[in-house]
Amino acid sequence: MGRKKRNKPFYENVLIEDIGAEGKAVARVGDVVVFTKLAIPGDVVDLQVTKKRKRYQEAIIKEYKTYSDDRAEAFCKHFGVCGGCKWQILPYEKQLFYKQKQVQDQLSRIGKVEMPEMLPIKGSEKNTFYRNKMEFTFSNKRWLSFEEIEKDDEIKDPNALGFHVPGLFDKVVNIEKCWLQGDPSNPIRNFIYNYAIKNNLSFFDIREQEGLLRTLIIRTSTTGELMVILSFFYEDESVREALLNAVKEEFPEITSLLYVINSKGNDTITDQEIKVFSGRDYILEEMEGLSFKIGPKSFYQTNSEQAYELYKVTRDFAELSGDEVVYDLYTGTGTIANFVARKARKVVGIEYVPEAIEDAKVNSALNEIDNTAFFAGDMRDVLNEAFIDEHGKPEVVITDPPRAGMHADVIQTILTMEPNKIVYVSCNPATQARDLALLDSLYQIEKIQPVDMFPHTHHVENVVMLRKRLG
Repeated sequence: MGRKKRNKPFYENVLIEDIGAEGKAVARVGDVVVFTKLAIPGDVVDLQVTKKRKRYQEAIIKEYKTYSDDRAEAFCKHFGVCGGCKWQILPYEKQLFYKQKQVQDQLSRIGKVEMPEMLPIKGSEKNTFYRNKMEFTFSNKRWLSFEEIEKDDEIKDPNALGFHVPGLFDKVVNIEKCWLQGDPSNPIRNFIYNYAIKNNLSFFDIREQEGLLRTLIIRTSTTGELMVILSFFYEDESVREALLNAVKEEFPEITSLLYVINSKGNDTITDQEIKVFSGRDYILEEMEGLSFKIGPKSFYQTNSEQAYELYKVTRDFAELSGDEVVYDLYTGTGTIANFVARKARKVVGIEYVPEAIEDAKVNSALNEIDNTAFFAGDMRDVLNEAFIDEHGKPEVVITDPPRAGMHADVIQTILTMEPNKIVYVSCNPATQARDLALLDSLYQIEKIQPVDMFPHTHHVENVVMLRKRLG
């Protein structure tokens, strides 16, 4: 016999009081904490609970009774559906306030370590059209509005080129204008969509694993260079070449026009052969006189202007005099390593992904930097006693791990190396806080600098400088 469903609570006239983890709006009903979305402090709403847990509940908003005086009008017509830019309704200065609060709360609540006063968060000069990379999905299962569903008519335009709806892996919102990446991103996407419709090209069906067109990736740079990558599920040479030629003719400014035949079950192309149709196989980005070569599989911070601010903070916190050995852990394509190399005696970069390490070496050569060395492998395996003896004990360690933070073994190795300073760059203050607690026995926090890389989202980068304790 199945478990009997319990009726879930419905709350009326509930005041949204705060913003919590993952950018969710927070309300309190008696002693119960309720999380919801698409609301800001000051809103009064009716809530239908969807999940009940011991310590909290999750709910959806059924009706807005009154709006907060702080509420801003969403500028994107796809707001609330595509899953991106969820904080459009929050004025930017308030976004910065809650991001700084998020860092403060997580470092103190999770880390429980002694901290100095945080430096004011560095806001982004651009809060629209700030991304240099976007990935769009082709689908023959367009997300339908409630109005379209209620009409119960035959859908004449079932195809979409846009973003997956959160929680619905096979539904894609057809995007008409995205405010995240500047032109010609929108014209390119719309041209390809219209061409495909006009020429009856099949859009991918993720459930049935059929259809020609899979994904579209557009990368831009501050130098004005432009990369377009089209992914096809199977090869149809005449159709593919006609589409790519049409794109090339319509957008002659494209520096790198690439394609890939990806017949796997998932959309990732990092393990696929990406071929050049026109132009070269990379674009160039510049930062403070340095050039960075970005290929179709290269990682580069998606907000170029704020990446520069983030790296300047990192370099300033490292306090380099020119005589230090620096270890750059989770170096990626070596952007930070190459950026700080001028002020160090030697920089050693370590990264798990071999292709990224090759990019790092290329970027050092491109900029005639000869005091870097890059190594691929699992951080826990590479950072052993023999490696440290060979490359020198670091005076400074810079670490920029993925969202999961550092492995405990890596933290123990850092404690064993005993560098004078650690600069910890994080895209997840929660795991950063956990790691700072593990480093607390030997290091004290001297500086904390949040940096906003992603306006209109709850995501925030944070840089912490730690100095070895005396005695």
